Amino acid sequence: MRGSALRQSAIDHTFHDWAGELLAHGYCIIPDVVPRALVAALHDDLRPRFEKTPFCVGDFYGRHTKRFGGLLKRSQHAAAFIQHPLILDVAETILGPHCDRFQLNLTQALEIWPGEGEQIPHRDQDMWRGAQGEIEYLINVMWPFTPYREENGATIVWPGSHRRQAERRMDRAQAISAEMDPGSVLLFLGSTLHGAGANRTSQPRVGMIISYSLGWLKPYENQFLVYPPPVARRFSKELSALIGYQLHRPNLGNYEGQCPSILLGEEVADYLPAVDELRADQIEPLAEFKAKQRAGRQE
Repeated sequence: MRGSALRQSAIDHTFHDWAGELLAHGYCIIPDVVPRALVAALHDDLRPRFEKTPFCVGDFYGRHTKRFGGLLKRSQHAAAFIQHPLILDVAETILGPHCDRFQLNLTQALEIWPGEGEQIPHRDQDMWRGAQGEIEYLINVMWPFTPYREENGATIVWPGSHRRQAERRMDRAQAISAEMDPGSVLLFLGSTLHGAGANRTSQPRVGMIISYSLGWLKPYENQFLVYPPPVARRFSKELSALIGYQLHRPNLGNYEGQCPSILLGEEVADYLPAVDELRADQIEPLAEFKAKQRAGRQE
């Protein structure tokens, strides 16, 4: 079965439709999301890094595969993919109910070279070892730079495997190769069983994976080390918030009791007051509690 089986017109679909397909099947392929010229421009920016990056060490990452992260500081074009409105709307629909905000979990460019075998099937959410089947922790977004075909290592996906999470291995015959061309995009859940395919051709299969996770999780890529304040202050407010320079209410991820975005200013005071950052459902009971407390003092 080819990955094109679920392709439908992105124009005719809303983000609610694509989120529904993603939840129903564990994956979806959205065709023609960005211009191919934009994909080519990003790929061109990353070519020097690909050339100098050594092959991975270890059988999981792949001994004939190259990977590197930090894409926002390697190309000005990366943000257009990371902040694509359709993708962010799908992420908000699926992850939003379970967190105050979702966050950028990973940006990774990868080349699968000839001779690389199939990657072991896995679920990316397993890195956190959380409860299974209750909520979704992660959404993966795979952008191809070159055509993805079964023979050159297109991502292998097991449709419906997000509903069978107790099964660590599934019949290979039940999987599909997520074939697509540059400009299109593959989305799959962190609970979906998948793996990179084997490259049986003479050329590398090249692409990029972006992922978004619940804002209260530790991200795969340490965003504060990849994009420290001198780097992050060059980003828009929205992008810097997505990579982590924003509080996750209540008060999670603070700097001296304040939103870490304060570090993106030109000067940061040595002494800062801690400032409440609470969810709406916490503000009202707190106000009632303090009102009763004050009333008791007045009696």
